Amino acid sequence: MTRVEVTSADISRMAGVTRATVSNWRRRHPDFPDPTGGTDTSPAYDLVEVRDWLAARGQLPELSPLEELRTTLLQAPREAAALLPFIPPLVWLETSRFDWLRELHDEELVAETSRCLDVSPPTEAAPETVRALLRCVSEEGAEVALVVFQDVLGADSVHTTPKPVVDLMVGLLLEPGTVFDPACGGGGLLSAAARQGATQLFGQDIAPTQAVLSEVRLRVEAPKAELVETVAADSLRQDAFPDLQADTALCNPPFGIRDWGHDDLAYDPRWVYGLPPRAESELAWVQHCLAHVEPGGGVVVLMPPGAAERASGRRVRAELIRRGALRAVIALPPGAAPPLHLGLHLWVLTQPDETLDTGESVLFIDAATENLSHERIVELWRDFDEAEERFEPVEGVAQRASIVDLLDATVDVTPARRVHAGVVATPTEQAERAEHLREQLARACANLAELTDAARIGGDTFDASSHAWAVADAEPETWRTATVADLLRGGALTLHRATSVRRGASSRNTDAAIDDMPVLTLSDLRGETPTSGSPRDKPAEHVRIEDGDVIMPETLHGLRIVPARVADAEDSGKLLGPHLFLLRPDPERLDPWFLAGFLSAEENTHRATTGTSIVRLDVKRLRVPLVPPRSQRDYGRAFQHLFRLRQSAALASTLAEETARQWATGLTSGALLPPEADS
Repeated sequence: MTRVEVTSADISRMAGVTRATVSNWRRRHPDFPDPTGGTDTSPAYDLVEVRDWLAARGQLPELSPLEELRTTLLQAPREAAALLPFIPPLVWLETSRFDWLRELHDEELVAETSRCLDVSPPTEAAPETVRALLRCVSEEGAEVALVVFQDVLGADSVHTTPKPVVDLMVGLLLEPGTVFDPACGGGGLLSAAARQGATQLFGQDIAPTQAVLSEVRLRVEAPKAELVETVAADSLRQDAFPDLQADTALCNPPFGIRDWGHDDLAYDPRWVYGLPPRAESELAWVQHCLAHVEPGGGVVVLMPPGAAERASGRRVRAELIRRGALRAVIALPPGAAPPLHLGLHLWVLTQPDETLDTGESVLFIDAATENLSHERIVELWRDFDEAEERFEPVEGVAQRASIVDLLDATVDVTPARRVHAGVVATPTEQAERAEHLREQLARACANLAELTDAARIGGDTFDASSHAWAVADAEPETWRTATVADLLRGGALTLHRATSVRRGASSRNTDAAIDDMPVLTLSDLRGETPTSGSPRDKPAEHVRIEDGDVIMPETLHGLRIVPARVADAEDSGKLLGPHLFLLRPDPERLDPWFLAGFLSAEENTHRATTGTSIVRLDVKRLRVPLVPPRSQRDYGRAFQHLFRLRQSAALASTLAEETARQWATGLTSGALLPPEADS
């Protein structure tokens, strides 16, 4: 069995304690396991020894199904690949069969599970690993189990495309019948295309484990697909589908790869638009995708911003524009997808069809500065695609540029330079815009100033000035605490999740009116925006939100502060989206704002997170102070006030930036004149 090492931070998460507590254990207990690796300042410990030490002292909480599977696979990573074929047939397994298999003795479990699933018995699979897999799929779902396998096997994965970007890329495709992804990774793009109606799915990835994971995922999440095929090989050097002509292609290729085969592939027939320069591997991926779609077929590729303006790629960009292949470039905000410090672009392309008229312009959308919703981006693209000559530009957001204008000396297709160029306003219009924003900013600043001194919450006046925050004695206030799991067992809380319905199982809610109800999504929670999703978007069990519910994310994606939303009257009656936890407190025992404030505390959430490439929150391990209802209400009012303070500060910051931008635009365009100095 392979030794697995853990750090002090990992141990704190395992035991549900602070890292300071782990440091105290190391100093005070001579029998604490000795370091087996790491450094003097950051030692690492053997996982098995640590678990045994914690268990002997009653410091090891019961593992969730997800964590049990993760821990088991980490100790035997070779078994992870051997057990992947078990997952697709487990989706269809009846609950009674799950229960029967989990009751079997160890000596029977592996063989009987293989026979039940009609899968060849793996040569490397311990009974405890199979048992953990059965529990995770039965209680959490096959999709959750696949996330664990992705973490354990996905060390050679270059990147993972975030779900919001995946949904946008798929939404830009009009007819996803046959879909090709030559850098499929774990299969996220192909899986999303299948949810939108794709029937034949083809993928290729250079990492063997990713190709296998992708096919397993597609067989789990796209059971109605007529054909699923993934291949492990270098797509540019060893094209596994040379004759494939798909309806559409989706791709998030690796960026900045110089050794992509420039010399070996110099005369490759795929380079219809010119040989991609050695430093422009992304332009090779663009042409590879175009070569694998039929005439009129669509392509969406996630691109680095440099590909839009680098001089080395000018000739290929010009040819893509001249022949009508490049149809739109969409700028995304930084943080939308790795690398997070860059604002990436989406290139929307079409394989030219000689029987159809070639487009005469390219659409540019700047979603980086305007924070457009995905639905709005798709709407703008479809309006342009249906009738580009009648497309109405949206100031500061979307603009079309003719092919003649684009084929200048630079052939720069950066959306910000095209969208904001040529926006002409009269001096009066510019002055009115700036004044309107200044008035909004003044009101927002006045509201922010008021919130720093006093505010009215409900029927109470809340004094927020500095003297009102009482200081604890010499030592900070401490409380007895209970985990969310303890509160669930005691009935003070109930936990709900809108997890995907297992194939073959019936939905818990058959109300036809549910189709017209909006869904609170993960993006809404992070952006503190109104509900924006629709139940038609994704099959999920229906959970109705009630006033006072506390909603938290399941996956964090680099968030430093974990949002906790307290549902209000506006949220009430809406539906809970997937990848969210809903905690419903007993109002006689728990104040919702008190609960949300402590659950989202940084130290609390840090101890309850798991995973590396995908960081997940184990909400049952979060801890809540046990204090009387009156104290809870005091804390609740304070947390509610801080929530409003953050909202007000964010609005003032946005308005200040926009007001300054409008004034600067007026000055540099000559529409506004600087104020004269006092004489």
